[in-house]
Amino acid sequence: MKALTEATNADLDHRTLPLPELLHSHLRLSTRNRAPSHGKHVHAFVIKSGLRCASILNAILDMYCKCGSLLDAHQLFEATPHRDPVFWSTILAAHAQSENPRCALSLLPTMIFVDRVEPDDYIYSTLAKACTRLADLRLGRQVHARFVSSPFAADDVVKSSLVDMYSKSGAVDEARRVFDSIITRNPICWTAMVSGYASNNRYSDAVGLFRMMPDKQLLTWTALISGFVRGNDNVSAVRMFLEMRRESVEIDDSFVLSSVVSAASNMAALELGRQIHGLVIVLGYETGTFVGNALVDMYAKCSNITAARAVFESILAQDIFSWTTMIVGEAQHGHAAEAFALFEKMISSGVMPNEVTFVGLIYACSHGGLVEKGRHFFNSMVKVYGIKRSLQHYTCLLDLLSRSGLLGEAEDVIRTMPFEPDEAAWAALLSACKRHGDMVMSIRVADHLLSLKPKDPSTYILLSNTYAAAGRWEHVAGMRKMMTTIDVRKEPGYSWVELGKESYIFTAGEVLHPLRDEILQLLQELVVEMKKRGYYPDTSSVLHDLEEHEKEQQLYLHSERLAVALGLLKRVQGMVIRVVKNLRVFNRVPSEASWTCISCFPVV
Repeated sequence: MKALTEATNADLDHRTLPLPELLHSHLRLSTRNRAPSHGKHVHAFVIKSGLRCASILNAILDMYCKCGSLLDAHQLFEATPHRDPVFWSTILAAHAQSENPRCALSLLPTMIFVDRVEPDDYIYSTLAKACTRLADLRLGRQVHARFVSSPFAADDVVKSSLVDMYSKSGAVDEARRVFDSIITRNPICWTAMVSGYASNNRYSDAVGLFRMMPDKQLLTWTALISGFVRGNDNVSAVRMFLEMRRESVEIDDSFVLSSVVSAASNMAALELGRQIHGLVIVLGYETGTFVGNALVDMYAKCSNITAARAVFESILAQDIFSWTTMIVGEAQHGHAAEAFALFEKMISSGVMPNEVTFVGLIYACSHGGLVEKGRHFFNSMVKVYGIKRSLQHYTCLLDLLSRSGLLGEAEDVIRTMPFEPDEAAWAALLSACKRHGDMVMSIRVADHLLSLKPKDPSTYILLSNTYAAAGRWEHVAGMRKMMTTIDVRKEPGYSWVELGKESYIFTAGEVLHPLRDEILQLLQELVVEMKKRGYYPDTSSVLHDLEEHEKEQQLYLHSERLAVALGLLKRVQGMVIRVVKNLRVFNRVPSEASWTCISCFPVV
């Protein structure tokens, strides 16, 4: 850097090129090398020499903006008396792309009413992008209204930016009206509209528009597939990816691979994930950060933590998401020591944690019963790392205390935390009370939770469980009547098991399989053997006032048991039986799967 500065000074003192051209040359060099200190020497020379022509000042401002020196850029901006449209375009674009894009919009009155500069097509596009990043639909509509009344109202580039703004703000019908007004549609506006439909769960519209595209590029395929994944329609995402492969679309970046790996992860579809992993290796993206992080998450959610670690170690540039995904994966598998060791290694490598990292760490403490360690992480995230606690962190601490039997302390936390405890927090406390057999506290918490008028169907099931365990069958009947009245519908629980190339799905209480008799006989034999070894069925959660043997029969026919029984019947020595359930198990850990792998063990 010193040599570069000395060369600059020498060139300015002994110039061979015309001065303006020489200054532009050095400013381009400073921008290319992201060296604002080098550009400052040019700026200082301009001030000393009195050479304050518009083109030079614009070039200095552009250099500061592209080097990320917004403070210097703004000081130059304020010190410049005559600011032309190019000058304004440069400063607005820099703010629109900064961490605070609202600054771009706040400068607009000064531009229009003080400098008397009317926005051009480039500025309108910049303002639309700022509104997109802010997800501020009201401001976006104001920009659109001014654009419509401007001389640039027919500009298709600005309209493409407006399509993107409306789509990402959820106003897809407004986006479509702007899209339909575009005369010459480029792949960017097609992609923005398709992505807008897909991201807002308008799948048929997304696919219909996609089919109309004259030139389907990888970017549009990626937008459609990732939109399906965000909307949790993972099957459609995989189908579109397979169609893309049949169309021989060249994959020259890894984003679409990350999306389809996430789809496999959300379905806990290990074999599918492995096949996509093989494609990732063939295409040469196995060490990439984005697809690597997705693969780590997929293997962790499919209970193959060994493969998750192997992929994690292969990532060349491990970012905070890589480390956090691996820490959360270890936590989900009850490997607290491994999660803590990863955290220490992450810190020593210079990567600072984020709020999700601490969710994973406290969760690991929760399943390891490590109360003091969990308190340490809960406190250090603020005192040591300056990370503000969220409701999720308090919920994790609550879960830690509850699982450890510290129910009184857990209740103190939920009543004193600086957030209004949500339905999930109270449900976590109620679940712990029930698990530890504190019936008095269970009823008290259940009554309070019921007063909140919960919306999650699983909460009503938990409440019914609680009242059933207390023998309050009239409350159970009341709960069922209430669920019917407010139309609360619980997603049916079902499990699937993959055996070779075949998959089998079971619903609780139903055995619709050709091997029905063999499955039931094996379950009966297993229950007899389990009782000999001390097993006693917990029938307190059966939500009907039935005879004890009838309650036990309901437990025998849980969907997980049926899936495991079939796996045992069709077993091959050394094969892993992997049972996946659609209902979520890990309620307080981010990036949870819609399908959760709940059982994974080798057949011997």
